[in-house]
Formats: sequence, structure tokens, C-alpha cells
Amino acid sequence: MTIKSRLATTAMVALVGAWAAGSAMAANIFVIGGKPDDPFWSIVKRGAEDAGMVAEAQGGSVTWLGPQNYDNLGVDAAELIRQAIDQGADAIVGPDWVPEAMDPAFQAVVAKNIPLVIYNAGGLAAADRLGAMNYVGSDDRKAGAAGGEHLAKLGNTKGVCVNTLPGAANVEQFCAGFVEGITAAGGEGSVLPLPATSFGSATAVAQAVRAHLLQHPEITAIFAVGDGDSVSALSGIQQAGKTGKVAVCGINFNETVLNAIKDGTMACAVDQQGYLQGYLAVSILNARVNHGLSVPTREILTGPGIIDSSNVDATIAGVKAGTR
Repeated sequence: MTIKSRLATTAMVALVGAWAAGSAMAANIFVIGGKPDDPFWSIVKRGAEDAGMVAEAQGGSVTWLGPQNYDNLGVDAAELIRQAIDQGADAIVGPDWVPEAMDPAFQAVVAKNIPLVIYNAGGLAAADRLGAMNYVGSDDRKAGAAGGEHLAKLGNTKGVCVNTLPGAANVEQFCAGFVEGITAAGGEGSVLPLPATSFGSATAVAQAVRAHLLQHPEITAIFAVGDGDSVSALSGIQQAGKTGKVAVCGINFNETVLNAIKDGTMACAVDQQGYLQGYLAVSILNARVNHGLSVPTREILTGPGIIDSSNVDATIAGVKAGTR
């Protein structure tokens, strides 16, 4: 966010605070998200916190709860949802990563008449199933399909999705969509499942990619389910001696990914605009608790969008502003 826009936001918050001074309204919103050092989730958290400036000016708060790791994702996230209930949440935002583990906790939220928004994972189907107000995020299957189609259009006929979080609903959809997308564009797709502990482990992912490419020399494209995995895939390709021969596209991005796209060593990234996911979800719930407002368009999509050489410079500018 630029200094100018920050000043504008501060001014708006001051006005809201003055309006709320005599009001008893307050929304204590709890946001379930990723672990603290996850680059993507730090952007989502920034969006939630920026929207939280209004909630705080009205006497409320935004509390972020995230797991320490992803080894037992569904169970740990369900426990965080229950913590939010126990701590007196007026509204809750959460991703439906592992429905079989998390849905009972979300159902407990709705049973207590606590407004709920599903974001990032699960889609409108999860929001409908759980009785949530809205779904805010990308369509995970469409995100994977966009990556597969783009890689196929670049001439890659055989690709593999490296799944480092088997069982996570959004990651399964990424890979399923990738296979559909590359197949629809005339290619062939497959999935390489790895242990969940490999997510975030650059060494484990790079070694798995290296081994798979050496065993399957026909593969010319890799689809990664996260920005860290994209960087690890590039390393694995290099270790296999296939730099320049295997294209990489992945979900989300970081500085390394954007530089790789800019210099041509990576084909693309699929953007779901995490900042908007956090910002919009918190804003919707704050308006509901304080004013009884709702957004009738229940599926609010923030992606997917392809970042490639044609728009990478604009994306880099957004990163410098802290919103991409």
C-alpha cells in the first residue's frame, strides 16, 4: 500500500472511529489462516489486518489464528476454529482445507449463530454445505485448469502436478484442475503425491522432482501447488540437468517466482489475490455484525489469474506496495 493510500485509509478509520464513539457495536472477528512464516498467508493476513482497522475503530478486533506447521492440518485447523468459539468470537473466517476434519467445527460455529465466511479453500460448495454467508477466494479447480491450459498452449503436452499436501481439499482440486486443463488443451496430465511433510521442504520437493523427471523423461511441464514448491521444482529441474527443457507454473508467487518469470526461467504463476481474500472476508463480517449487512453474491471470486511475462512488471509493483 502506498503512503498516499495509507493516509487515506487512516483518515477513513478516524472518521469511522468518531462515528462509533457513542456506539456499543463491536465485532471481534477471528481469522483462521496459514502458519506465520508462510509467504502467501502473510499477504492474506495483511489484508485481514487492513480491513481490521475499521473493525478496531468501531471497538472491535481481528485475531489471527494459524497452525505452527501443516503436518496435521485438518485436525489442527479444527482445533483453532473451536478456540475461536471459546474465546468469544462474534464472527469467524476460515478455509475448509480438510472437510472431514474441519466441517464439524464449522458446524459448531453456525449452530451458535456466529456469522461464518469460508475463504481460500472449499468454494461455494463448502459455504452452501456449512451454512456460511459467503465464499471468498479463487475457484481451486479453475486455478489448476488455468495453469494446465497455459502450459499446454506453450507447447507442453505432458505435465505433472506435484501434490505436497495430499488430502487437503484445495490442493487436490488444484491438481485435478491441472489434469483437466492440460488434457482439454490436447496434452496429458498426471499427479505426483508426496508426503505432507514435504510441503515447505525445499530439499524434499527438489529431490522428488529430480527423481520423477529422470524416471519420466517425456515430462516437459511441472505444476506446483505453492510458491515455495515452484522454487523447489526449479531446483529439482536443474539437478536433473533439464533446465530450459521443463516449464514450471505454480499457484501463488513470491519474489523469486516473479524474477524467474521475468527472466524466462519460469512460465507462469496462478494468482488468487490473497490480500483481497483476507480484506473482503473481514469487511463482510464486520458489516454483518455491526450493521446487519450482507452481500447477496455469495461466491466472491478473487482469481484465478495468470501472471506471465506480459504482466509480471505490474505484479512486481503490487508487491512493492505490499498487496500482492
